Amino acid sequence: MCVKGLYFLTVLSGLAASGVLQVSGMRIYTNGDMEAVNGTDVRLKCTFQSSAAINPDAIVISWSFRPLKPGREESVFHYQQRAYPPLDGIFRKRVSWDGDVMGRDASIVLQQVKFTYNGTYICQVKNPPDVHGTVGEIRLRVVATASFSELLLLALAIGGGIAAVVILLIIILSCRRCKKRRQRQHEGNEEAPRKERKDPTVCHPSRAVHLYLSETSIEIDSSDGMISDASTKSMSSSEEEGPSSDEEEDEDDSD
Repeated sequence: MCVKGLYFLTVLSGLAASGVLQVSGMRIYTNGDMEAVNGTDVRLKCTFQSSAAINPDAIVISWSFRPLKPGREESVFHYQQRAYPPLDGIFRKRVSWDGDVMGRDASIVLQQVKFTYNGTYICQVKNPPDVHGTVGEIRLRVVATASFSELLLLALAIGGGIAAVVILLIIILSCRRCKKRRQRQHEGNEEAPRKERKDPTVCHPSRAVHLYLSETSIEIDSSDGMISDASTKSMSSSEEEGPSSDEEEDEDDSD
């Protein structure tokens, strides 16, 4: 009995290794729980992984809806080589394809959701020969207004964007100021040697040469018409003699 069991396990292992009994489950990933505001669009994300190569002509994607209240499941969307939106029901003209088969994406978009859309959405993918595996489920809750967590995330996103813009502007202004400051310093360094240049026409006081003008006077004697020798006076001498003549006149006046 043990020999037969070992033989059976050996055969199964060989068949699995050869690929005859190779069965790989399709793995599907969804968001789980989602919340949407009434009247807005919501994307139901569904991605998958398959051990078999993706065949766009054979892959089949189907979405179905199970309401919160007891009732039958309703088809939401179907894809096989192309998209097939529902022709009737509550999802008519309210569903659009938003996936990429080669990118392993089977997502759809619900447009202008209503409160009747509350329930569970089931995503199922088959990629022959990989047709077995679990299905993905999304529990959607439609609300009148966004919850506090969503508002907080939105506020954080907006605040983060504004903060990033402000920081970017501060960096740009700082760079411009630094650039202008460097230009001013560069211009100042260029003007400094120019200011230090001396006027070639100006000499140092210790090396200055003082020039004096001289006056030459000719005296003519009226009695005999003879011309006496010319006398030359320098400005400095005249300045020196000036006070003495004034003193003499003062003395004569006193007499």
